[in-house]
Amino acid sequence: MAADVVDLIMQDHREVERLFDELKDNPEKRPNLLPVLTTLLTAHSRAEEAEVYPVAAAEAGEKEEVSHSQQEHIEADQLLAKLAETDPTSAAFDKALQNLIDAVSHHVEEEESKVLPGMRSNLSDERRAQLGEAFAASRKQHLGEQPGDMTREQLAQQAKNADISGTAGLSKDELKKKVESEADL
Repeated sequence: MAADVVDLIMQDHREVERLFDELKDNPEKRPNLLPVLTTLLTAHSRAEEAEVYPVAAAEAGEKEEVSHSQQEHIEADQLLAKLAETDPTSAAFDKALQNLIDAVSHHVEEEESKVLPGMRSNLSDERRAQLGEAFAASRKQHLGEQPGDMTREQLAQQAKNADISGTAGLSKDELKKKVESEADL
């Protein structure tokens, strides 16, 4: 049987936490680890946004929590992009890294205490396994992408997940600005 989507998401969370520790504790590894972190976080976020959040909102009764989680993804994308632009040997990197760690840790804590338990209790084992397959395939598809590598369709999905209305007919740039400005950051 395929892996449970909740377990897959939590495995990614533990790997991100491990990478955060490595980045904090081993500054000499930062130039090599930073692309790994940005790739994993970006692929994880896009897979959740495309495959998991719509189902959690519609089928698991987690619409409000999904909206909040999506807004936190938007914030994490911005912090991750800022970190990626920062010289890993500079003092500014430590501050940017800590800002990202704080935001992602908060998100993980909320997701693991609210959204994921709701999915585990409101979705069948079979449905969570189906979502696990979809999540893993989507994450694999998005590996190598960076926070700014978003299509208009991905931005529209973020807007839908975050319950942001009035996005039909907007260009990609207009949609990006609307999503970023209306997410409660």
